Amino acid sequence: MEEEKLIKKINELKKEKGAVILTHSYQRAEIYKVADFIGDSYELARKASQTEADLIVFCGVDFMAESAKILNPEKRVLIPTPKARCPMAAMISDGQLKELKEQHKDAAVVSYVNTRCSTKALSDICCTSSNAVEVVKSLPHKKIIFTPDRNLADYVRKSCNKKIIPWNGYCYVHDTFDASVLKSLKEKHPDAKTIVHPECRPEVVDLADYVCSTSQMLDVAREDDARQFLIGTEIGMIERLKIEVPDKEFISANEAPNICLQMKQNTLELTLKSLEEEKYEIKIDEDTLRKAKNALEGMLGLK
Repeated sequence: MEEEKLIKKINELKKEKGAVILTHSYQRAEIYKVADFIGDSYELARKASQTEADLIVFCGVDFMAESAKILNPEKRVLIPTPKARCPMAAMISDGQLKELKEQHKDAAVVSYVNTRCSTKALSDICCTSSNAVEVVKSLPHKKIIFTPDRNLADYVRKSCNKKIIPWNGYCYVHDTFDASVLKSLKEKHPDAKTIVHPECRPEVVDLADYVCSTSQMLDVAREDDARQFLIGTEIGMIERLKIEVPDKEFISANEAPNICLQMKQNTLELTLKSLEEEKYEIKIDEDTLRKAKNALEGMLGLK
């Protein structure tokens, strides 16, 4: 089915079923055309907690759909394909996290939303890239176990006066940005401003003019007077920037665009099928859901 017909059918089914489609910025650009809301993980978590729709289709990866279910236990949450699984979220062993908590009983566990529901259930509070520093500073604890991203943990460590115990996980998309390549690109484009995600390596973060979440990148691109930007995040965000800020130029901060293969598993065809057949539904046991909800709501409750 051609794209136009797919979009029309999806929109008809959304209306018929009272569904809403929440979409992450790293999705394929064509999925933006059926999205009711596009955002980063923090914005999507907030939107999931506020939606009145009875059916949520989450075009993102597994942990995002789980978060929507955790915040809406009475609603049905679908993900277009079970193949959209975040590798970083899978880098945590809940058994090892329990052992680490036992070793550091005076530490709070702060988990990035890029974690499975079982990890959130073992956490005191969640955070996103846009509020990680704020979340850590809000806690009375002097010691923080930070999961799962070591690069975001380092960024937080430099921004607060607390002992950070990082989990040794990483986002393969952001971890592959190279400082030497970025330096060369900055020399080639001397008037460009550099915006990178805090999941990038510390030496890459140190070269940036701005370090921020995907949605914050949009704000920077709109508000900064620069006409050209080097972008250190997944290619989907660059596509979104080009669409929403068409009068400026956006260049990948790497030799080749960095792609999250798992995010790209969702397609219009699979989104339509998910709506038609109401598959694949997110299921979470009651105890895990309750504990994970406490951690997520703790983050969302911060002013």
